[in-house]
Amino acid sequence: MLIKQCVGYELEKEKSNTSEDFFNRSEVTFEEDGKEKTLHVLYVRYFDELVGSITPFAENPVFKAGDKEVSMKDLVALAALLKNPGYRHRKRVYINEQKEFADLFSGLDFSKIPGIYEGIEQKGAFDVRSPLDYIVQPV
Repeated sequence: MLIKQCVGYELEKEKSNTSEDFFNRSEVTFEEDGKEKTLHVLYVRYFDELVGSITPFAENPVFKAGDKEVSMKDLVALAALLKNPGYRHRKRVYINEQKEFADLFSGLDFSKIPGIYEGIEQKGAFDVRSPLDYIVQPV
């Protein structure tokens, strides 16, 4: 699976009676079997404030990859794809429960995650041979 882009952004209200401004969207674009796909993860914006309690990172931005500052919203869709490889076949995921959001990050090998973003910055893509390489394995 070739990871091409990981981005996130805060949604803004399009109409005054909508609630978009309470949500973030995180996207990971990847290529598999010659087909380019994008997984969109919509989640409650408040969950970004949990960064210090569900990841080893203290605050946003969570780390730097080359010149790019990577924030929580840039990381969510990648975490979802790595933790749930079945999401490769989905276009959208909606997360509105704090436990479900925290589960995306439990067991991730955070020491390897910045390398994905650095590979994308330097080469335009990063090859993930197996999502299991990014999950902490029991000894």
